[in-house]
Amino acid sequence: MKKSFTKIIIPVSIGIIGILALTSCSVGIPDKAQAVQNFDADKYLGKWYEIARFDYKFERNMNQVTATYSKNPDGSIKVDNRGYDYVKNEWKESIGEARFVNSENEARLKVSFFKPFWAGYNVIELADDYKYALVVGNNLKYIWILSREKTIPENIKKQFLDKAKEIGYNTSELIWVEQK
Repeated sequence: MKKSFTKIIIPVSIGIIGILALTSCSVGIPDKAQAVQNFDADKYLGKWYEIARFDYKFERNMNQVTATYSKNPDGSIKVDNRGYDYVKNEWKESIGEARFVNSENEARLKVSFFKPFWAGYNVIELADDYKYALVVGNNLKYIWILSREKTIPENIKKQFLDKAKEIGYNTSELIWVEQK
């Protein structure tokens, strides 16, 4: 009896752990946020400078952070994140992949740097000329302000901060990234 119980409990436990691990990587969007519609992925491709973010473990002590997006042959988007770790005095790079959650004209994507784990990447505010973007994750712990330039105009900054506050982000916790 004990042997057959062990044969059942081990696979069931592994299955439950696997399900928990996969569901912990939500690709949702915060309740009060809405992804940009009529999104043009081709216009979004290229290099973006990180202007502000929360203090994430994976970006801790990083300045001069950029994200470069390009199309993969299979239609997914290559994500190339680079930044300078000013404590270790070295450049770091992380390559990932993004895929659309619904349709390609809705700026809701999921991104993975460690498959099979995916996270939400939602563009919720975007300048008409695709020069500035406000991006959030699946909850109120993830937010980025991006720009095609190393700076962002005050009026755009205010617009993005107001939008983030409306959704529930504590914008006083943003780290303003040094770009050289």
